[in-house]
Amino acid sequence: MRFYTTPHRYYCGIDLHARRMYICVLDGQGKILVHRNGPATPEHLLATIAGYREDIVIAVECIFTWYWVADLCAQEGIPFVLGHALYMKAIHGGKAKNDKIDAHKIAVLLRGGMLPMAYVYPRAMRATRDLLRRRCHFMRKRAELITHIQNTASQCLLPPFGKKIAYHGNRTDLAEHFTDPEVRKSIETNLALLDHYDRLLTDLELHLTRSAKVHDANAFYRLRSVPGIGQILALVLLYEIHDIHRFPRVQDFASYCRLVKCAKESDGKHYGYSGAKIGNAHLKWAFSEAAVLCLRRNPAAQQYVARLAQKHGKAKALTILAHKLARAVYFMLSRGHAFDAIKFFPPAAARGRAGQTTEGGHDTTSGAASPGRRAPRLDDAARAGATRPDREGGRDLTTLEIDPSTEEISLATDDEEVSMLSTTREP
Repeated sequence: MRFYTTPHRYYCGIDLHARRMYICVLDGQGKILVHRNGPATPEHLLATIAGYREDIVIAVECIFTWYWVADLCAQEGIPFVLGHALYMKAIHGGKAKNDKIDAHKIAVLLRGGMLPMAYVYPRAMRATRDLLRRRCHFMRKRAELITHIQNTASQCLLPPFGKKIAYHGNRTDLAEHFTDPEVRKSIETNLALLDHYDRLLTDLELHLTRSAKVHDANAFYRLRSVPGIGQILALVLLYEIHDIHRFPRVQDFASYCRLVKCAKESDGKHYGYSGAKIGNAHLKWAFSEAAVLCLRRNPAAQQYVARLAQKHGKAKALTILAHKLARAVYFMLSRGHAFDAIKFFPPAAARGRAGQTTEGGHDTTSGAASPGRRAPRLDDAARAGATRPDREGGRDLTTLEIDPSTEEISLATDDEEVSMLSTTREP
């Protein structure tokens, strides 16, 4: 949690809505100078703070209407602070709540240096990021239609279709399987919507790949080098992360991606976990999707997940892989390196425990080979590059057996599970 602690002469808190906003302005001593309601327009905001423009900072809670206030402050040269909605809710909860009280509390938190900050995304890249988020919404709606068709077939005791109905060619005569006219009409409606979503998504993906302005081409192609991350997932990661240097540590990045558990403890007692919804849900989805796609035609990744599944179960094993991929992406972007499959999936011969010896007393983990023994050879599967998946995002994939987004993972103590590379441990 980061707080805004820069001192100013005046502090302005705004309880912002789509059509109205309540403005509260305090001085350095906490005296209320302005406390009024009005229309949510740039003209009204500038007129209200006109007498305090000398040294003022404006704070707004992070809701869907903050874009224009941030752009106006950037244009007018006014410091702007975006408050983290979930953190602010925990801090300034009270018995009574209305717009007037909320605006005053935002100004008080801002003046006291206790306003938790959210990231103000740059204006030039918001449209592409929002378009990518809209694509994910359409993909989920399409998946709901496919699920409804399969559930309806189960209700009617129909045998399995035998083919993946996600492909257009496998569902041309699908409605003929249903004998009831009303059920058939429902299935035909779903199929018509599926065809429309296919056309819409194909055009949208073509527009994104051709017209989206990749603000960092080098980072984009580094992301493409990770097995399981294709063109769409690389764009999602690129635009959701924006600047990797805004995360001082890899732990902060993993927490932002919702890939760690946050424990609640007091007086040495453990009370469970919290904060599951604090972070970026789109990054959580992207890394969970990449973890599943990473296993396709990738023997090294399959062996790694199978070994983790024996200890943690299949669901948590995939979440561990997603966490490991997130750490890899952090170090790749911060250091400017491409993905290294050998370091990410170390060969089996390099996973021996330190200090393990042979019967003759020779150290089996040292670089030199023991007398009479052949030096360990790198695994061919780890040396070979992973095959790029044909499509990403869930349209042309096999049916997933689990949903990694419902699982969380605590920071493990095993270096093999939480570190990206054995040579890139943070202090």
